[in-house]
Amino acid sequence: MEFNIEKFENYTKIQVLEEKLDTHIAPALKSELVLISGKGEKNVVMDLSNCKYCDSSGLSAILVANRLSKNANGIFVLTGLNDAVERLITISQLDTVLNITPTIQDAAKLIETEQASG
Repeated sequence: MEFNIEKFENYTKIQVLEEKLDTHIAPALKSELVLISGKGEKNVVMDLSNCKYCDSSGLSAILVANRLSKNANGIFVLTGLNDAVERLITISQLDTVLNITPTIQDAAKLIETEQASG
């Protein structure tokens, strides 16, 4: 299995279990994101703590998740980035577009705060 999906009260967590978020798993991840969004889920936390590498197709899947959450008036949060993945996101200037937190707990807090103010 390439990822683990858990439903919480305020959000759905997708944990990528592979070391590489690349062309091998990005299409399946995108499909999963569309399904989750189709079920009315708007807040998504993507945990990349197992990922050591991400390529452009991985970034594309991340952006799909962000767009689906935004379109549903929800929040997408990226968490658990390692140095290489974080560097790629910074180079791509996606750190200015995405919500990024160090931990799942921080992501959950961010979603709670946003929902309370929103």
